[in-house]
Amino acid sequence: MTTAPWRDAALPAATRVDDLLSRMTLEEKIAQLYGVWVGAATDGDGVAPHQQHMNTDYDWDELITQGLGQLTRSFGTSPVDPALGAQALARAQRRIAAAGRFGIPAVAHEECLAGFTTWGATAYPVPLAWGATFDPALVEAMAARIGRDMRSVGVHQGLAPVLDVVRDLRWGRVEETIGEDPYLVGTVGSAYVRGLESAGIVATLKHFAGYASSAGARNLAPVRAGTREFADVTLPPFEMALREGGARSVMAAYTETDGVPASADPQLLTGLLREQWGFTGTVVADYFAIDFLQTLHRVAGSPTESAHLALAAGIDVELPTLKCYGKDLAAAVRAGTVPEELVDRAARRVLVQKCELGLLDEDWNPDLPTESIDLDSAENRAVARRLAEESVVLLANPDGVLPLSPDTRIAVVGPRAADALAMLGCYSFPSHVGTLHPETPMGIEIPTVLDALRTELPDTKVTYTEGCGVSDPDTSGFEEAVARAREADVCVAVLGDRSGLFGRGTSGEGCDVADLALPGVQGALLDALVGTGVPVVLVLLTGRPYALGRWDGRLAAAVQAFFPGEEGGPAVAGVLSGRVNPSGRLPVSVPRGPGGQPWTYLQPPLGLAGEVSNLDPTPLYAFGHGRSYTTFAWEDFEGGERTEIGTDDGYDLSLTVRNSGDRAGAEVVQLYLHDPVAAVTRPDVRLIGYQRVELAPGESSRVTFRFHADLSAFTDRSGRRVVEPGALELRLAASAADVRHTARLTLTGPVREVGLERRLRCETEISQDG
Repeated sequence: MTTAPWRDAALPAATRVDDLLSRMTLEEKIAQLYGVWVGAATDGDGVAPHQQHMNTDYDWDELITQGLGQLTRSFGTSPVDPALGAQALARAQRRIAAAGRFGIPAVAHEECLAGFTTWGATAYPVPLAWGATFDPALVEAMAARIGRDMRSVGVHQGLAPVLDVVRDLRWGRVEETIGEDPYLVGTVGSAYVRGLESAGIVATLKHFAGYASSAGARNLAPVRAGTREFADVTLPPFEMALREGGARSVMAAYTETDGVPASADPQLLTGLLREQWGFTGTVVADYFAIDFLQTLHRVAGSPTESAHLALAAGIDVELPTLKCYGKDLAAAVRAGTVPEELVDRAARRVLVQKCELGLLDEDWNPDLPTESIDLDSAENRAVARRLAEESVVLLANPDGVLPLSPDTRIAVVGPRAADALAMLGCYSFPSHVGTLHPETPMGIEIPTVLDALRTELPDTKVTYTEGCGVSDPDTSGFEEAVARAREADVCVAVLGDRSGLFGRGTSGEGCDVADLALPGVQGALLDALVGTGVPVVLVLLTGRPYALGRWDGRLAAAVQAFFPGEEGGPAVAGVLSGRVNPSGRLPVSVPRGPGGQPWTYLQPPLGLAGEVSNLDPTPLYAFGHGRSYTTFAWEDFEGGERTEIGTDDGYDLSLTVRNSGDRAGAEVVQLYLHDPVAAVTRPDVRLIGYQRVELAPGESSRVTFRFHADLSAFTDRSGRRVVEPGALELRLAASAADVRHTARLTLTGPVREVGLERRLRCETEISQDG
């Protein structure tokens, strides 16, 4: 028997897919363009709003005779034992393959924003915590573990990472982002992509593009970003993750920019993404987004018109389930109202990706060994612990109250101290789905801060009271909280967010806030505790930063953790006890006052404090800020004299970092660019490089930054990305506001336009100092 060319693994994928497409009917090609969410509720009471619009009344057995593009979240919809889930997925895949003429299985996708979002899988810290580590290598290692776990049960595609750059801290999805700086987001996000892809999982970049710039910080609100903000802040992380991470899929954003929904924008999804950037993978719809073109955006009058707009723009796959890319689309193609070339274009991309995943091979087999599946292994937990420990930020410790002495009497107070869910973001399985199944055990062990602190300091007297809830107005617990504090030497106030979805939390998707005051009456509780005169250590477990200026100078210490995952309790307790020397740095600024949003540190001159307004937006703690229990000396700086280099040239600057304290620790050296004069207004400073340096007491390392003029590029008035001649300052700093050394350069030569060939990152070298 002769093997058909499309089955021949020795042939190039494009050749195989061209042969396959020539054999397929229109309906079979369209079937490759949608997913099916078999377990989704359609009554509107499921995971997301508007889910009721997806009731399509299809017959599964009939549907799969044409084939199927994707299976939606067979693990992430309800609690399922991993081994049983893998067996069920394999059975479904065999049914899909057996039902169609070509025996092609579906791509199975799952969420993996802070770990594989399924029951019993490791819940890692949220992306905002990744940003706080300033440690891309560790994030890559985490992502590789997530990817291996997903592949072990038959999953092919992961819907992560989120590469949105925070523009308004009130937005509910801040916890899902890596931070407010595009360089940090791009470098850490690219590392996550590399890790996931190294395990054979298709990484999906989201949300492309502009989603985090929604007006008023409202989820899915219109985006009013200007063209240069879009080009210089929003897009660079995506470009970096494609070029340096190798991501094979992109998810179009829900939002609209200047009246054009991203899901119907051919300039974005085809002109920029494919024609300019050369992307060849798949573009998938955010859940329900194609139908939203009719129901929410109102740029289409029917599901078929929505399908036409999305296909023409460049969306290849409708997720999470079939609504617009079905029988009516086939009828429209046959009627000549939708060009069949659009279907062929999308089907080719989907099938090429399936070919690359081995799903078109004759020896494809969905069965996987299930006897050894462990989605929360000791190795996973070790990575989760290290990531959590590196992400904790010591905001302030003015009098050295931390680390806590073992003989200190401690009163632990606050609504986040004894709740395991306080560690988790909204896309962890226990928060995302588990709360809908209260009868089911959590599936993983999550020590609370209270439990971990008692374990950390077993001989210390630790008392506890909640004091108040996360968001309710009840203050009846204040009296007991104050009494417990007065009985102690130190009060540890554990406050923060409850992550949830669509208003069911204080942080998370659809949980946007009006201002940055602590939720509920937590601020009043903190006032009452501080009023006792007992030293108060504030511990925040949150998905966004909150305004802390009201307590500036009144706290004994302040510790910030951004939903640090299942090992977050021991990590925070380790910082409090001193077992862990904090090394996290803020990926977002901490504001002084709760109003005055939106504001991030990427401000041009008029966005900074000045005499023209009585409102001072200067944050209490700047981007990149973080304290340690040891001290570091920055010595022997080279690069301080004014130097001329060409607009296509590079320049090295270096310094020695020495641990001048008495315990091991990690310093994060940050490189910022200041452009005094430019053709358009520029941020006063912006991050262009960083290096985490781990040192034993007395140890030193030489850190070299290899700056290239490409890193000064920006989008000019004509829309070109250019490097301009003129003066620049390179600032080595411990935060955006704590500059230690400055190198002054002059770029000479002509204005130089740069494109895809430009350098995106500042290479660094670190060597043991002799």
